[in-house]
Amino acid sequence: MTPVFEALSRAFRDMFQFQVLWIIIWPILAAGLLWLILGVAFWNTFSVWIASGLTAIGIQTWLEGVEPRWIAYGIQGIAHLILFVPLVFVTALVITALFAMPALIRLVAIRDYPSLARKNGGGFAGSVLNALLALAIFIAIWVVTFPLWLIGVGVIIPFVATAYLNQRLFRYDALAEHASREEMQAIFSTQRPSLWVLGLLTGLMQFIPFINLVAPVLAALAFIHFGLFRLSELRGLEAGP
Repeated sequence: MTPVFEALSRAFRDMFQFQVLWIIIWPILAAGLLWLILGVAFWNTFSVWIASGLTAIGIQTWLEGVEPRWIAYGIQGIAHLILFVPLVFVTALVITALFAMPALIRLVAIRDYPSLARKNGGGFAGSVLNALLALAIFIAIWVVTFPLWLIGVGVIIPFVATAYLNQRLFRYDALAEHASREEMQAIFSTQRPSLWVLGLLTGLMQFIPFINLVAPVLAALAFIHFGLFRLSELRGLEAGP
């Protein structure tokens, strides 16, 4: 697991570079603004969905009898917040993977992997397809495992789902510029356990207040370092410091 922790260590180091600061901020701002607009535009629709979910678990009926009513409205407001915060972070992850990765890859590659040739095994279309597939399976994990919440095992679902999403989103984009398709498949296959561990560790940071604000870019940097280091090993090259 040394390459996993080495990748995380280098990612933390890179977070303090001036060039990274704006990349940290704008995906969260963009995701927050997007869901603010959608939330205002479709407030009634989201309210109906939330009410249906609360009804399914038996809370909505209880809320209808709560007095004073402002307490019930407050609980419903918290339910909206609980829904929107994860949506903002997941959207920020996707925005980072699709649009911020090229700048981060250039920053890392120039300094730490200057001799690593680019073979362009992936492209933007592949990134979009990969992101859509990752999101579809991420949602499916939540839907299929929903009954586990009823028996108390559901507490592990957010961590498993986030670990999957992180490793699926970022492993492709981290290698798309430098690796060939064959090299990408080789690394995905041989490094699957390490990629899952890295996905889990970066996913855990999304549940820590304040750290979760920088978690998307931190995850991106960690997967870039891990992917390019493994690619250097595959090609028999020596990575930079």
